[in-house]
Amino acid sequence: MRLGHPVIDRYLEFVEARARYNTLLAATSDLRVFFTEIDKEPADVVVSDVLAFITAQRQPLFEGKVVRLSDGGSGLMASTIKRRLSSLSGFFSYLVMIGERESNPVPKGLSTRRSRKDKGALVPLVRTPRVLPKILEPAEVDALMGALRRWRDRAMVEAMVLGGLRRCEVLGLRLEDLRPGEGRVFVSDGKGGHQRLVPISRRFFRSVAAYLSTERPEHAETDRLFVVLKGPRRGQPLSEDGLDEIVRYTRSRVGLAHCTCHELRHTCLTRLREAGMALEAIQAQAGHRSIETTRIYLHLSNEWLADEYARAISLIDHSVLEAVAQ
Repeated sequence: MRLGHPVIDRYLEFVEARARYNTLLAATSDLRVFFTEIDKEPADVVVSDVLAFITAQRQPLFEGKVVRLSDGGSGLMASTIKRRLSSLSGFFSYLVMIGERESNPVPKGLSTRRSRKDKGALVPLVRTPRVLPKILEPAEVDALMGALRRWRDRAMVEAMVLGGLRRCEVLGLRLEDLRPGEGRVFVSDGKGGHQRLVPISRRFFRSVAAYLSTERPEHAETDRLFVVLKGPRRGQPLSEDGLDEIVRYTRSRVGLAHCTCHELRHTCLTRLREAGMALEAIQAQAGHRSIETTRIYLHLSNEWLADEYARAISLIDHSVLEAVAQ
């Protein structure tokens, strides 16, 4: 994965040696976009170039004729721009480290009167709104599961919607990671390289058993659990594009308005919270490093807010009635 510039390619080699493949893909794409927009040598980039890049990224695409349904915007999403700035900051920090630059031209944020008073608290260059992820209703999940034609596909979807696994974690499962006697799977390469044991429904293990006995090629050379079943790549590990295509095709067959691998994971974690699972347990199930990431499921859970409000308002009403009675 190279861009043809010696300094940038050295950095990409550095990223490749220490990060996941998806991180390398993102860094390569982000640097290509930046240096296509800002036609300068890395050593010559200044802060104003970075700010001009942010402005260019927010410009409407396709003359503003196409907008996102989620927020009505027509430029790139703030989260995408923020990721690109993170990639740039990492690249220029690397150049500072190896002595190619004296400073990083990507500002950490904007200084304001309040930030000066708070001794260094800066306003982010790009504000990313907190958007609640979409989830599926139980009837939609049932319709999706009913339309899946292979045991392999059922098992992969169940790993996400019953176990809360990420797409990459599902595809990364190995035969030795299955622990049906314990009702758990071992995630050996989770996000950030972290490992964890995840409890998962027996339904998943029944689907896996049917897949292994009737569908998975006997002489597959890989130890990956989920493999391609037909064509020239038969027996080789299934790719992320392959799993996405399975979900996308099944969604269209059923007629669902939305359904992605990530939404299946969100659906699982939201339903666990609605069923009363402790937030700390959901954090462990999801593989979140911070409990703050897990707190989003408090907002997604319909019953939690309603129950908390009902409890609080009943106390308020009771105290008001007591005051009137006195």
